[in-house]
Amino acid sequence: MSEGSSPTGDRRDPGRLPSLRASHADRDRTVEVLRDAAGDGRLSASELDERVEAALTARTGSELAALTADLPAAPRPRARELVRIDQRFGEVARTGRWVVPKRMEIKATAGDITLDFTEAVITHDTLHIDVDLGMGTDLLLVTRPGVEVDVDDLTVRMGDVKIRPAAGSTPVDLTVVVSGRVRGGNVVARFPRRTFGQWMRRQPPR
Repeated sequence: MSEGSSPTGDRRDPGRLPSLRASHADRDRTVEVLRDAAGDGRLSASELDERVEAALTARTGSELAALTADLPAAPRPRARELVRIDQRFGEVARTGRWVVPKRMEIKATAGDITLDFTEAVITHDTLHIDVDLGMGTDLLLVTRPGVEVDVDDLTVRMGDVKIRPAAGSTPVDLTVVVSGRVRGGNVVARFPRRTFGQWMRRQPPR
């Protein structure tokens, strides 16, 4: 592993920030690296179980880094420069482990656009989104701690913009800058919602 690289493939090296608290996304990335290593034969089943348990209870980034320090770094995905979405009706969604591009252009009328960042692969600091939202269009940004949304340059003629403030104590992984115009649509940024079962068990939202 080269000096300064993160064993989990994240652009931040948790080993350099021993006091930085680990997020759910940090733990999930580490577990994925461990499972891939076990699939390649680098870890036995007992080693995998032991390390996964340690990853799920880790409190800091340095604890996570120690679990993958003897494993090769995952290849870093390449983000596209520009992704365009032109939607007239229906729904468009980016969910799961999609690679966040550097820029997006979204033009939509009478449709719903969902960008879910909870498991997204983030390889850079900023995503610029230029929107042109017509009547009856909703743009939903599902965020997590470490992802903040900036709508200061957004022009709204009709519609609502509801942005949940980012957690103040969490380092920012990604800033989503939304600009352009809203002509009767809505822009909403929020954390994932818990299911009833997760709420009863006090589990984190998915």
